[in-house]
Amino acid sequence: MGIGGMPSVILGAKKIWKLHSLLAKNDSNVPKGYFAVYVGEIQRKRFIVPVSYLKHPSFQNLLRYAEEEFGFDHPMGGLTIPCKEDVFINLTAKLNLQRYKL
Repeated sequence: MGIGGMPSVILGAKKIWKLHSLLAKNDSNVPKGYFAVYVGEIQRKRFIVPVSYLKHPSFQNLLRYAEEEFGFDHPMGGLTIPCKEDVFINLTAKLNLQRYKL
């Protein structure tokens, strides 16, 4: 991706972070069409992502890694993804761009 695409990636990341911030205030609410994941290697943060991300190969690879690390016993009570938060935000920002690409 060239330099020209960077502002779009940053805007996508900001949208995801804003959604995360809004929903973090009320942990039990997840909008229809979204699901919660816990992201981080040591300290984990809760993110709300669209179900449509499940069909993307990059996100599927991340989920396979999570399965290898945790199996189906997730200590946080939800899907846990053991990667750096910035890596997750970058990936979801790119997926967000693809989602809204004209």
